[in-house]
Amino acid sequence: MPLHLLLLILLCFLPGSNSSSESELQIILHLKNSLGITNSTDSGFQTWNIPSPTSPCQFHGITCNSGFSVTGIDLSNKRVSGTIPFSSLCQLPSLANISLASNYISGILTSDLRNCTELTYLDLSFNNLTGTIPDLSPLHKLQTLALSDNFFSGVFPWTSLRNLTSLTYLSLADNPFAASAFPVLVTNLTKLYWLYLSDSNLHGEIPPSIGQLTALIDLELADNSLSGPIPPEIAKLEKLWQLELYNNSLTGTLPSGFGNLSELANFDASMNLLEGNVSELRLLKKLVSLQLFYNDFSGELPREFGEFKYLVNLSLYSNRFSGELPATIGSWSELNFVDVSTNSFSGKIPPDMCRMGTMKKLLILENKFSGEIPATYGDCTTLIRFRVSNNSLSGVVPAAIWSLPNVNIIDLKINQFEGGINAGIGKAKSLYQLYLAGNKFSGEIPVEIAGASSLVGIDFSSNNLSGQIPASIGELNSLVSLLLQNNSFSGAIPETIGGCVSLNAINLADNFFSGEIPASLGELQSLNSLVLSNNELSGVVPESLSSLKLSSLDLSNNELTGAVPSGLSANAYNGGFAGNPNLCSNSISYLSPCSRSSGSPSRIRLAVTCLLAAFALLLCFMGLFLLKKRRSDRFTENSASWDVKSFRVLSFDEQEIVKSISEDNVIGKGGSGNVYRVDLGGGNTVAVKHILHPPSTGTVTSKATAAMLPTRPGSVRSLSREFEAEVNTLSSIRHVNVVKLYCSITSEESSLLVYEYLPNGSLWDQIHSVAGGKLGLDWETRYEIAVGAAKGLEYLHHGCDRPILHRDVKSSNILLDEFFKPRIGDFGLAKILQGAVGSEDSSSSSSTHVIAGTHGYIAPEYAYTWKVNEKSDVYSFGVVLMELVTGRRPIEPEYGDNKDIVYWVARRMTSRDSIFGILDGSFRESEKEEAARVLKVAVLCTAMLPATRPSMRTVVQMLEDAGGPRLLGESEGKHRSSDRAEAKLDKVSSYKVVSVSNHGC
Repeated sequence: MPLHLLLLILLCFLPGSNSSSESELQIILHLKNSLGITNSTDSGFQTWNIPSPTSPCQFHGITCNSGFSVTGIDLSNKRVSGTIPFSSLCQLPSLANISLASNYISGILTSDLRNCTELTYLDLSFNNLTGTIPDLSPLHKLQTLALSDNFFSGVFPWTSLRNLTSLTYLSLADNPFAASAFPVLVTNLTKLYWLYLSDSNLHGEIPPSIGQLTALIDLELADNSLSGPIPPEIAKLEKLWQLELYNNSLTGTLPSGFGNLSELANFDASMNLLEGNVSELRLLKKLVSLQLFYNDFSGELPREFGEFKYLVNLSLYSNRFSGELPATIGSWSELNFVDVSTNSFSGKIPPDMCRMGTMKKLLILENKFSGEIPATYGDCTTLIRFRVSNNSLSGVVPAAIWSLPNVNIIDLKINQFEGGINAGIGKAKSLYQLYLAGNKFSGEIPVEIAGASSLVGIDFSSNNLSGQIPASIGELNSLVSLLLQNNSFSGAIPETIGGCVSLNAINLADNFFSGEIPASLGELQSLNSLVLSNNELSGVVPESLSSLKLSSLDLSNNELTGAVPSGLSANAYNGGFAGNPNLCSNSISYLSPCSRSSGSPSRIRLAVTCLLAAFALLLCFMGLFLLKKRRSDRFTENSASWDVKSFRVLSFDEQEIVKSISEDNVIGKGGSGNVYRVDLGGGNTVAVKHILHPPSTGTVTSKATAAMLPTRPGSVRSLSREFEAEVNTLSSIRHVNVVKLYCSITSEESSLLVYEYLPNGSLWDQIHSVAGGKLGLDWETRYEIAVGAAKGLEYLHHGCDRPILHRDVKSSNILLDEFFKPRIGDFGLAKILQGAVGSEDSSSSSSTHVIAGTHGYIAPEYAYTWKVNEKSDVYSFGVVLMELVTGRRPIEPEYGDNKDIVYWVARRMTSRDSIFGILDGSFRESEKEEAARVLKVAVLCTAMLPATRPSMRTVVQMLEDAGGPRLLGESEGKHRSSDRAEAKLDKVSSYKVVSVSNHGC
């Protein structure tokens, strides 16, 4: 071959030596611009910033063939955003691999994608892609198709799969697709080894033809609306390593032959309607994780479970299992998590579940276990949760249990334990909840308890404990609740208790305490409840208690003397001073007066008092009449001085609004002003909130009085804080579940906020005030209201430039349009947080010291920290969910003194039947399972500790999961974890009941 010809051939293969290479370089540079790749994007992109690149093959993540033609693009997990230019990418003639997973890419999949006919691998999972998926039939060479965890909508083009016969990996999960029946076409893709269709809005039954996919090692169909039985043909999938069926409506038993799945390591069928025994599982010796919670399984566990060598996670709670746990369970496996709570297991606790030293959580509460706690658990230093409450256990607790170094919760309540609290408790540095109530513990509280410095909750109530409270208790400055009632404690209450600066609740009732009430209790500014009744306390009631903001105070049945401090002299404490014959008060009706009068009040004095009262009442009526007249005059006189600030296109003027502000048009009254209905001339209707401004100077605080003050020339009254908060918040919000603010109309003395009018009033009205022949809300409507309202709050917390805290979430502030779609309203108490929402620390800088809200909805941390953050909104929303599900009010006499719906619900979350028993009686049987799942979300939202409540983002996801079979449209509020393993773990923990049963928390 001539030398010049050889050189020409070699030249053709050099980078940048031909037009094809230059063309491909331009395409990759276009991709770079579309994804916004810069020097700072990621450390792997330095090669993308070469000043004069000659070939796309020089770039990190780009692979080429021997002819320098691009064959693959792998930019997964590079934190890139922007859109994908399929129109140009598909012009790369050799492109076979596109992997852009785990980024922030948005946009849609255009029909240009169909031109990438050489593709064998397409992974766009974990991004923010939207829209419908085009016909994929031309991609006949595809082997991997991964589109999971995006925001695709519409119906997936299932018929495209007919042409994709080479597929081995199909992942479409976690997208808000339109509802469709299980795609039987999928079962013809016999080369599949991975099929991930969870949370894809599938309904119907799993077809018997699933048995054709014999190459499968992973089958995930969770979080759908699948019903019917698990088909027996599933037993043909003998290579299965993972089977995920959780959160559907599957019925029946585990099919015969299920034990043939001998390679199965992870099996999750939790949250279904499955029943029968689990004998088929005895042959699955490679099981690592078995999760069957929230079903109706019964019978005994096969003894073969005790021989499983790989078992790590066993979650069987809330079923009807009985019999004994296999005695050898855990003897051979590295068990990490065991929760068999809320069943009917009996017999002894297997001794070797922590034999391998890996156990972190052991939860066997609410069963019928008996016997002693095996001493082996004292060596289980990895334990974080140890919960064995509500059983029939007895004997002395092994000494080493008390001093476990990593344990957070020791829960032994409602058993028959005896003996004392070991001094080793002082070594439990991680312990924050110690529950011993309802046992036979005796002896004294050890002085060493002060060493457990992380303690938040102590409940030793209803035991046989005696002696004095050690003075060292005052060193527990994180302690929130101290419950020692119904024991035999004696001696004085230590003055050092004032060192427990975080205390919110103290109950020392029904003991033999003597001496005086320590004045140091008045230093506990977080204290909300103080119960010292039925003791032998003497002396005076300390004046220092008057400084506390107590909602519950009970000092009854002691030997107290002297006058009740004026700051406590109120009948609101419901007999809290009764049974102290030597106490006196001039304000508390059931106590003797503190000073003798010169005689019985004469009839003349009584008559004079009545006349004075009547005269004062007359003056009030006259004042109200003059006030209404003056307001009307002011509106007329100052109508030309109104300043209008519009936030949307208006079809009315301020005069039309101002003239309609009259008592005849009032449709609601709130703490910050009246709400009026205004029918506009064009046939539209708006709602107008009238807010009175406080005066700029002086000491007048009454709104009514402020409105009557004359306006001096040149004086400018400041806008009320409520008005500023509501305008600043609402004017910037655009969300379908937040009420629309059209404009504000302000004058010196008052302001008007003009909203969209919502004809179905508030959620409170619809739940609690249904009358006059109107029908109550059905479950389907209630569920959609719950999800919509949750999305509105999620937007406020997570969707704004600066997160917004509402601070007064309640059913009367959730308004309903003509279709009963919810809107979050009344932002008079809102505050835009300075920091990022989402901190688990309730004392973070994103909290505010302003106490606000409505009784029955206020989170408990208001009382003991005076700080609120977004988790306080979550608590209030949990109360709203309880209203929706039970039909009850937040506060009702039935709950008991100082009790609310949260307490009432928690006391009844003990079994499936008891949960169903508190649901609204109007629900159909077919709706109760779904309503119960929503109630469990409500319980999670109302957890005592703010850090354990979910974020509103998680609440939306959980509500959508709870709804299962519903079509919620394009789930704009849907967000997911980018890590499948973490998401699974979150799912498992998030559905546990945080209440009296409190599994796993």
